[in-house]
Amino acid sequence: MKLAAIDIGSNAARLQISTILHNNDSVSFKKVEYVRFPLRLGHDVFNFGELTPESEARTAKLMQVYKLLMELHEVEHYMACATSAMREASNGHDVARRIEAQTAVKIHIIDGQKEAELINNVVVQALDDRQFLHIDVGGGSTELNVYVNRQKINSKSFKIGSVRLLEGKETKGAWRKIEDWVQENIDSSQGVVAIGTGGNISKLFNLAAKTTEEGTSLAEIERIRNHVASYSLDDRINKLRLNADRADVIVPAADIYISVMKWAGASQIIVPDLGLKDGIIQLVYAQLSRKKRV
Repeated sequence: MKLAAIDIGSNAARLQISTILHNNDSVSFKKVEYVRFPLRLGHDVFNFGELTPESEARTAKLMQVYKLLMELHEVEHYMACATSAMREASNGHDVARRIEAQTAVKIHIIDGQKEAELINNVVVQALDDRQFLHIDVGGGSTELNVYVNRQKINSKSFKIGSVRLLEGKETKGAWRKIEDWVQENIDSSQGVVAIGTGGNISKLFNLAAKTTEEGTSLAEIERIRNHVASYSLDDRINKLRLNADRADVIVPAADIYISVMKWAGASQIIVPDLGLKDGIIQLVYAQLSRKKRV
């Protein structure tokens, strides 16, 4: 059986299709298709407060493409979720309804708490009994979660993200609010390890020297950030071979990860290959399992 997730973020929209594998009593998810397209909805919303007709038309076209890909893969069930940009757009729900009428793809606009919950459901699998600070930086928001002994102790969503910073539209006092929250919720006497999710930290990690298979140091993330920042936008694309929609947001995103790690006193960061799309697929599978038991 194949399931799919569509994640419509402030910078890009992603489709992931996974096959469900059963081995005795265990279940795993094998990725068979992944497509990412840079819609950059956050540009509209953070500047104008709504989605433009042009962005709506591009999103509808992309949903039609993703629907066709799911049909070709014979996907049985899927879920499409939109996050910061569409939930903040004054016309977000109207746009979602029109796209559903046009493409038959239903878009669920989820709040920051639900977004964090879906990501946490997969991230927790990468944790042990130490204190972790999970940092997920999107285009429009940053989600922070504190774990001890694999249990979530606290969480908070902040209106600061890579696209929002690029556009100069972060909310007033956002940096101070994050710093205060981190210092209030991290027990420095226990030590803390950061765990990072999001496309930008994954790219930074790919460029970095590794301390473990899934980890690197704060110093190395800072080195890579400064290395990328030393190039012009054109050179980031042509010499560093970054996608255009990654080249302009990777430094603002790095600044968030680095700042949060410093405030928390975290010298190491783990970067698992997980994200919202994986959480959506697990949610779809859990819903199917519950229906079968009824």
